[in-house]
Parts: sequence; structure tokens; C-alpha cells
Amino acid sequence: MTTRWAAWLADNAQTRHNLATKQGWDAFVHAAPRTPLERLDRAQLAALSAEELEDYNDARAIWNANPPTVATAQLTRAYGIVDQVMASNHRDGDKLRGAVVIDAAPALGKTTIATRYARDFHRKTIRRHGNRTPDGHQRLPVAYVPLSAGTTLKDLNLKLLRFYGHPAATRATRGQLGALAVDCVASCQTRIIVIDDLHFIDFKHRNGHEVSNHLKGLANEMPVTFVYVGVRLREKKFFDEGLLGPDTAYAQTSRRSTRCEIAPFTIISTAGARAWTALLAALEAHLLLADPRPGMLTDHARALHRRTQGCIGSLTNLLDRACYLAIATGAETITADLIDQVTTDNAAHTIAGTA
Repeated sequence: MTTRWAAWLADNAQTRHNLATKQGWDAFVHAAPRTPLERLDRAQLAALSAEELEDYNDARAIWNANPPTVATAQLTRAYGIVDQVMASNHRDGDKLRGAVVIDAAPALGKTTIATRYARDFHRKTIRRHGNRTPDGHQRLPVAYVPLSAGTTLKDLNLKLLRFYGHPAATRATRGQLGALAVDCVASCQTRIIVIDDLHFIDFKHRNGHEVSNHLKGLANEMPVTFVYVGVRLREKKFFDEGLLGPDTAYAQTSRRSTRCEIAPFTIISTAGARAWTALLAALEAHLLLADPRPGMLTDHARALHRRTQGCIGSLTNLLDRACYLAIATGAETITADLIDQVTTDNAAHTIAGTA
């Protein structure tokens, strides 16, 4: 039997956008928000058939696991830094633009910040200028390129060309790849290129030196702003281009790029505790449980911070699992005991255990 919740699941299923292709990125940019899901109380849950309850709980699992992006202090600050750097995006094509480096420890929302900013920029540009360039090419204001372990100069060019779907990506010589990438960027009037997972590059290795130099070369030839995203890039010597000692003063990357650090939430100060509580309140309002109550997250702000160390990635993992337990056990709300039952990710568990 097809239930109304099965119909909701069909229309609001988990998305699997491949942001590394222009089709996937375009789908992500223009994806409509999920249809709001009805909240049922205990009496209404009890009135459902077994199949209806199964479908409704599956729908709730998708809803609870996909909260909206919250405008945290970290996100607002990061947007402000990117906006400042983007001021140079208005320079004429023969002038160099600056770059942004979103740099932090894992699970602090770096990729979310980069992709949401880029999505907003993409939408604004298409609204103003349309889907086609004056020469009739598809307008792609943003290109998104995630790197992988051991990425070489050739790999970087291939990934960029594959984003655009260039037919010669697999046939061109190494020397041709860079020129083709520059042509794609110019033809599609791309203005932001997001390079994600840059920490996979070892900048002290020969391949890392080549990639670093190539990125500088692309910045010289492409009228775009690069947004680099990675884990602990300063420690990995990205800004120093792998140079040591006095030679680091000659690293162009350090002058051309602006570091945007993302910090975990802290509750030591009054302002920090207020920001953490505001985040929990926003997430609390999103959750679909039969017995929700004001404060079911904010009342446990300290416990949630202790278990996640203020890392938003660990927090969302914990809340996904807490909602699962609340539904599976019939508690239908989040309590201190239920929070203690949640198995957190390894990093959060290890650090909390030593605190």
C-alpha cells in the first residue's frame, strides 16, 4: 500500500548531487527546499498502520538529518572575509585577483561555508545576467573541484575540465590541459573556483610544488577568485609553498591569499555560550519528534558541548543519532539520559573521554 508518507519520501528523497560536475553543481544550486513534514503527536502516531508508521519514521529520519544551514557567527564572519576578498573580483581581466583560504580543523563546516557562499553567488549572477553568455555558452559563475589523495598537476587540470564536461579532457596532452581549462573558464564566464580538500596536497613534495606553482599560474591567467578549502593548511605549509626558513618570505601565495579560520564553538565566555545556545535553539526548532519541548537541546548545552567540543560536524552527528534513539525507543523527545546513550564519532568520543 502506498501511503502519503511514501509519496513525501518519493518527492523529498536524499539528494546525491555530484558537485564535481556542472550538472551536479547546477542541480545543487537550483534545488528546491524540502516540503515541510507534518509533526504528529503520540495519539496520531498510535493511529497509524504499521506501514504508515514505517514510512513516516523514514521520512522523519531524512528531515531530522538535514537541518537548514544556520547563520552562525563563524559562517557570518567567513562570509564577511570572502566578501572583502571578492571586492578584487571586479578588477579588469588583466589584473590579478586575491584568493580565500578557508582553513580549520575537521568537522567545523568549512565545505558547507564555501559551497553555500558559492551557491548564493551563482544564483545572484544567473539572476542578473541569465543562463547564457553573450557568445551563447552556458554561464557557469562557479566551478567546484574536490581534490583527492596524491593529486598531481595533471590531475588538477583533468578535474577542472571534467567539471565543465570538456570532451577532450581524456585525450589532451598534459601541455594542452591547462590551456583548455583556461578556455573553459573564459567561455563560461566563471568567476569563482572552489578547490576543496586541498590538504591532500603535500606542498613539501615535488608534486605539491608543481600544483602550488600551477595554481599561481592559473590565477595569473584566469579572471577568477579562488576559494581554497582544507584542513590545517597553514601547518601543511600551503602559504609558504613548502619553503623553509628565510625563503618563506618569498612565497607569493602568502601575499596573494587571505586566510579565513573557522573556530569551534566555545562556552567559556558569555558571548560564546550565547552563540552555542542560539545554534542549539535553531536546530531544536527543526527536529520532528512527537513530544518536543522547549529546551530539549538548549537545556543540555553544556553536555552537548562536552560531547562534541563545539564542532558542528560532531554535533549534527550526535543529533541525528539522538533523534533515531528517541524514535526507536519511543521516548519521542531528547533527554539527558538519551544524549548519554548516543555513540559519538571517534574524535568527539576520544576527546570527551580525556576531558
